[in-house]
Amino acid sequence: MKYRRSSVKDILLTFLLIGTVILQSGCAFKDIDKRFFVSAIGVDPAENIENGYKVTLKIALPYGAIKESTQPSYAYLSQEGETIGESISMLETHVDKVLELGHMKVIVINEELLSGSLRPFMDFFTRRGDVQLIAYVAAARPSAEKVLKTETKTEAPTSVSLFNYFGDTGTESPFIITTYLFQLRRDYYMEGISPVLPVITTNGDHEELIVNKSLVIGDENESASLDDIETKYYNSLFKDANGFSYKTEQGKMRLLLNFDRIKMKYKIITKNGVPEAIDMKVTMAGEIGESRQRLSLSKLDKYDKMAEEEIKKKILHLLKDMQEKKLDPFGFGLRYRATRLQKDGLYETWKEAYPELEFRVSVDVKLMSMGTNQ
Repeated sequence: MKYRRSSVKDILLTFLLIGTVILQSGCAFKDIDKRFFVSAIGVDPAENIENGYKVTLKIALPYGAIKESTQPSYAYLSQEGETIGESISMLETHVDKVLELGHMKVIVINEELLSGSLRPFMDFFTRRGDVQLIAYVAAARPSAEKVLKTETKTEAPTSVSLFNYFGDTGTESPFIITTYLFQLRRDYYMEGISPVLPVITTNGDHEELIVNKSLVIGDENESASLDDIETKYYNSLFKDANGFSYKTEQGKMRLLLNFDRIKMKYKIITKNGVPEAIDMKVTMAGEIGESRQRLSLSKLDKYDKMAEEEIKKKILHLLKDMQEKKLDPFGFGLRYRATRLQKDGLYETWKEAYPELEFRVSVDVKLMSMGTNQ
């Protein structure tokens, strides 16, 4: 009898579960045709709201057939608000589909906003779970909106040319710096290193995107721009970027040198526990890429010395310029903190000593050949 009752209960429970499953509404997620995928976001100062932001979204429009599309097609949405989150919330009322940020890979910030505190940007983008921490972050000049709306002639359908500039996924150049969102946040809050962002500009007709400069952000609301040459040196020394080309002149002799191997090592010299100097050794190996004069293979050592003297001057100029502006893009202070026992006042000791540090730079250039022309 008990067995029969338990069987009836099991049957009733089974039918109840089946009925519950049937009555469920189905998938809890929106269909893909009910979503707009945001590929890039730009942030500018608001024009009509004091201390506000103007947010611009670049939305990729779907195609029926990629082969039929002759040019990329995007929609642009802009909205001002007191905060970035408020602006995006208002933009959600401007479209009939869900704004999906999970595929966004580029965050472009107006250069003017980077002279102040970065906490509002970091707080919004890092708190949202649907924003990738591996998204590329860059500074925009003159504005993030103009940079996003620049559609280059070389941009293929269903692609965003901004993606190909960073991460070595497309073009590779020592002039281009790649900074991720997690890296920007880490370096900004870390004591002893200044974050560096690539700067994106456009040409006069707004038909080309140019990425060959950078911006060093300080921890005291100070920032400094690096031109293309300084950016190339920083990227090659600190991040071992390949493809470094250097022009050297001495009298009528003018050479263009191509380096494929660059290595920088340095050591912080202390005296009585106080930083006194930085000994830096830079080694470069490559070949002669261009010359207006006839060259001799037996004079490669002479060409090495020419390059060493000129490159040493450029490196010292960059180091001292950053030192005068109290910026540390190479992370010397971070290295000092990491190689000493932690104690109270350790970083304060570094900050007091950094403006007076002596840089001792030695450059070793090794030209392996003169190219295919001997």
